[in-house]
Amino acid sequence: MKTSLITIAYIAASALFILSLGGLSKQETARRGNWYGIIGMLIALGATVAAMKDGNYALLAGALIPGLIVGGILASRVQMTAMPQLVAALHSFVGMAAVLVGFATYLGPQEKMTTAEQNIHLVEIFIGVCIGAVTFTGSVIAFLKLQGTMSGKPLMIPGRHLINLIMLFVTIGLGVAFFVSPDAATGQWPLLIATIITGILGAHFVMAIGGADMPVVVSMLNSYSGWAASAAGFMLSNDLLIITGALVGSSGAILSYIMCRGMNRSFVSVMLGGFGTEGGTTATSASGEPQGEVRSVDAPTAASMLQQSKKVIIVPGYGLAVAQAQHSLAEVVKILTEAGTEVKFAIHPVAGRLPGHMNVLLAEANIPYDIVFEMDEINNEFNGTDVSWVIGANDIVNPSALDDPASPIAGMPVLHVWEARDTIVMKRSMASGYAGVDNPLFYKENTLMLFGDAKKVVDEILTAMRA
Repeated sequence: MKTSLITIAYIAASALFILSLGGLSKQETARRGNWYGIIGMLIALGATVAAMKDGNYALLAGALIPGLIVGGILASRVQMTAMPQLVAALHSFVGMAAVLVGFATYLGPQEKMTTAEQNIHLVEIFIGVCIGAVTFTGSVIAFLKLQGTMSGKPLMIPGRHLINLIMLFVTIGLGVAFFVSPDAATGQWPLLIATIITGILGAHFVMAIGGADMPVVVSMLNSYSGWAASAAGFMLSNDLLIITGALVGSSGAILSYIMCRGMNRSFVSVMLGGFGTEGGTTATSASGEPQGEVRSVDAPTAASMLQQSKKVIIVPGYGLAVAQAQHSLAEVVKILTEAGTEVKFAIHPVAGRLPGHMNVLLAEANIPYDIVFEMDEINNEFNGTDVSWVIGANDIVNPSALDDPASPIAGMPVLHVWEARDTIVMKRSMASGYAGVDNPLFYKENTLMLFGDAKKVVDEILTAMRA
């Protein structure tokens, strides 16, 4: 009876996790999706406690309670701008858990198995530990890059692809040695060495990826963490962990594909290309001189232009998130809408540092969902727009992606903001974006640059509108 109830609980939790993923795919149902996930996890934890054979609840409480406290504190304090590195840090925990579970399963007491079952079990352990090690070190490097502790520039070691290939072949050889080891005392050494090598491999992979590709890396590590969790489920013979890990792994892989498509790059090119820097360099031409003259505008003039427009499309970027200007922007949108101006938001798939970063930021400021559109839905509307207003975005509105075949971002789908009658671009300076390439948008005749901190400038626009 108890076993049946636990099985039913696992099935219910799995169904709730699937509903959670479905809910998170749309802004309108994201809150409900979160609740499905929370309830599913509570059911899963309850079923796991009920399934414990030795009844060591004190040890379980010693692990759960600190985790709940730390998780709650982190979730309440983290800023939206720090969300990508928090996600990367959480992925590293999943990877380390898979490694520890693998070693504990291999070195701990073994259940009676047939020879075939034992062989399958050894394969599960080795693969699970290797995936976990790659996920752990890769996530740590991603965290350091996103946090700014480590440079976003790709580390291009000569012959790095050959080095990676050698490490892969050595890992396979260690897997064979592990599989044929006569006992745990002998087999632990190939497993330990493989863990170290795959850990180095994971770190090297992410270190070779440039800052502009970090959003894809985050979603890729999300997929890796799912497969690591699924591998841990196989090692522990836990059906729910297998299903949940597979859901996370497959959804992360699909998200990585969507992100790559949004950048017009293949997954392989992201992993091997090392595209992009951490940004911060002044955009110049090949001769070292700026590519044209820049026309600037002040906040009151920008406010007047917006109020005189019949249609405005706003393009948010990472600068909006850094400055925490979304709430002031929501007030500006409210004033424009009440005055009869049609206002829409255009969201690029890789805007920000995390998939959906801008959507969550706007939702936080209670900006209506029905005026927020994805790139493919709104790109053809710029031509009939009075003012396109770019706030803290750069690479996603770069026309060289379409006009310059020699550009590093050539072919990348971008928002056609320059097709509006006027374009207002808000930036702190003329520095390049995360991809480290020049943006001809700044020099177009219908572009006006509005320099300064996004929060301060939006507040000035808001004050001018209220006056």
